[in-house]
Amino acid sequence: MARPVFARMYPRIAGRAEGRGGAAHRRRALAGLRGRVVEVGAGHGANFRHYPATVDEVVAIEPEPHLRERARLAAREAPVPVSVRDGVAERLPGEAQSFDAGVVSLVLCTVPDQGRALAELHRVIRLDGELRFYEHVASQSAWEARVQRLADLTVWPRISGGCHMARDTTAAIERAGFQIETLERFGFSPLASLPPAPHVLGVARRG
Repeated sequence: MARPVFARMYPRIAGRAEGRGGAAHRRRALAGLRGRVVEVGAGHGANFRHYPATVDEVVAIEPEPHLRERARLAAREAPVPVSVRDGVAERLPGEAQSFDAGVVSLVLCTVPDQGRALAELHRVIRLDGELRFYEHVASQSAWEARVQRLADLTVWPRISGGCHMARDTTAAIERAGFQIETLERFGFSPLASLPPAPHVLGVARRG
């Protein structure tokens, strides 16, 4: 799943976002994780340096070739063992219930089939295991949600690597069989030139 132009732009944009609060969001999303973790859509490895020492192993999945190579470089500096693999969210490696936790960070907006990706996470996470999520989502304002839907139907996915702004991701997480335990909603803009977009950060339990 090569997106060469977007893949070279994204790390620069993400780097600016980290300094505006994105790094703190990632640390909070990963705090307290334990055991064996699968991270879906690892990108260039922005999460890796934030994993706590209580994590035994991270299996990071990234389909885009350029971002995957960047992630492999980032894995060398990670405080925990990280293996970066080619793959897609809709077909994750591993047997059923083979991970203690799953991590999704700014990726469920982009996966082609959100429901199938979450079903795969439900499959590979053990019973009572965790899904940690940090995502931008559809606005709770009717007017803003209409603007998001219009953008999704026109230019936005084409210029943003397949991203969709109007997905109701928390509802999709619950439909997949997870129970949301903690949920924080907040506005965040990765760039000073963009208005804040609605984000969610939380923990869901695999039932």
